[in-house]
Amino acid sequence: MKLLFVYNPHSGVGKVKSQLSDILEIMVRAGYEVTVHPTQARGDAAKLVEACALAYDRVVCCGGDGTLDEAVTGLMKNGCGVPLGYIPAGSTNDFAASLGLPKDMKRAAQIAVGAACFPCDVGCFGDDYFVYIAAFGLFTDVSYQTRQELKNILGHAAYLLEGAKRIGSHPSYRMRVEYAKKPAAAQRASDAAGDAPILPECGVIEGEFIFGMVTNSISVGGFKGMTGKDVSLDDGLFEVTLIRTPRNPVELNEIIACLTNLRSESDLIYSFKTSALRLSPYQAIPWTLDGEFGGEQTQITIKSMHRALNIFVDG
Repeated sequence: MKLLFVYNPHSGVGKVKSQLSDILEIMVRAGYEVTVHPTQARGDAAKLVEACALAYDRVVCCGGDGTLDEAVTGLMKNGCGVPLGYIPAGSTNDFAASLGLPKDMKRAAQIAVGAACFPCDVGCFGDDYFVYIAAFGLFTDVSYQTRQELKNILGHAAYLLEGAKRIGSHPSYRMRVEYAKKPAAAQRASDAAGDAPILPECGVIEGEFIFGMVTNSISVGGFKGMTGKDVSLDDGLFEVTLIRTPRNPVELNEIIACLTNLRSESDLIYSFKTSALRLSPYQAIPWTLDGEFGGEQTQITIKSMHRALNIFVDG
């Protein structure tokens, strides 16, 4: 059996380097002929996996959420259905937490070459893909603009410190949001029949927003509970949160109270589940996909690809 192992040597504190020999030994003992590739630049893992995955029985990636995003993007664009193992080694590792993967890299390597496979949803973002979050607005550029050295030293606090600098000057975005109200199964049946991704049976929200996220995760930025309750990674549904732009300090405090679970709800925050949505802003909006820059979009359709990725978990 052949295994492609792609790792980011700079993730976290570069700890994969010190455990690389142990990880490879685990893979070889599991019966794999291993091809090893350290990533060289942003986008490297996605290109490699897209080009080569078909020649392997399994792909394993090691790094942070960005490395995972690239590996999944490569698999989705390849369309080969090769299963994926993930050894988390980044600063936050949100999706690893959602999957219940351990922080111990050798234990994660054993799971990555194991037999317990979980079919999870993947987000389709126009022509791109994301694993657990697509977001715009306040804080969303923090991950890819925060220096790696700062992430390594401070962890979650680095994101908060960097983002706090922007609160007083961050722009807001006026937009129209359409979202599918059909159950996920009915939506998938309509998609298979060739219907438009956003159906007439849709909800519509219009307003000015300072933040929005479309997620398939129980953890965002290292904080659990931000995506709501009853989150399932394989139900074909996203959890969507939209935060209106506060007009005064009282409204800002109300938003903060909700996000920190000091208050249960607010008219300033929309939260709902959907299998597909279309966002039509009045201006181009910069997005982040799994903590990496996702480009500027004037209109974007986001769809859940139900159980599109087979990823190994602790059985």
